[in-house]
Amino acid sequence: MTKAEVIAEIVAKTGIERGDVQRTVEEFFKVVKSNMVKGENIYMRGFGSFINKKKAKKTARNISQNTAIIIDEHYVPAFKPAKEFVEQVKANVKVSKKDKNKKEAVAN
Repeated sequence: MTKAEVIAEIVAKTGIERGDVQRTVEEFFKVVKSNMVKGENIYMRGFGSFINKKKAKKTARNISQNTAIIIDEHYVPAFKPAKEFVEQVKANVKVSKKDKNKKEAVAN
């Protein structure tokens, strides 16, 4: 689902004008981004949390040049869904045959 499809669905369900919904959704994303850039996490009860996840310092290899590269510790944005959200998805989303075949191919 794209952002435009989300906006269209909100418009259909609420009857609010498309322009107002679009501005609201855009502002939501701006607030999330700006606060995460400041290092603040965002918690939404029943939905989940937008968090800054700390990645440890590590050594990586550049295979083409056969050199080691040090990657300093850093933060990456992440989303952690709430338990009830995870349970709803588990209860309602069915695994397709295509997904099962992928898992079997990886296992072999």
